[in-house]
Amino acid sequence: MTLFLFSDVGEDDASTRIRIGSHMDVARYLEPAGENGCSHMMLENVAGHRPQALATGKAGTVYICHPFLIHAAQKHRGTTPRFMAQPSIGLAEPYRLERPDKAYSPVETAIRHALGKE
Repeated sequence: MTLFLFSDVGEDDASTRIRIGSHMDVARYLEPAGENGCSHMMLENVAGHRPQALATGKAGTVYICHPFLIHAAQKHRGTTPRFMAQPSIGLAEPYRLERPDKAYSPVETAIRHALGKE
């Protein structure tokens, strides 16, 4: 996930809420489903114990986040509009958590760590 701030975004400007470390909980949540994946995910019970952070910053700030990171919008309580975008980053290839050459991408490394494979 990427998050581009095209305007200054403060805490009251509908900043994106992020569950710190939630990508590890989501990896463990998804693991039992294997290659078939999950057709319906109920994330309200995943990572609820994790602290929250707000994606704030000056115009031009870019957040590059793990694709499993739990995030959500919140109500705008500020006085000026905010502009942001959340374009996806496509994968060069599907995730592979077992590679003979051990040349894991940073995302694969984080997933492996969450699953206790590191």
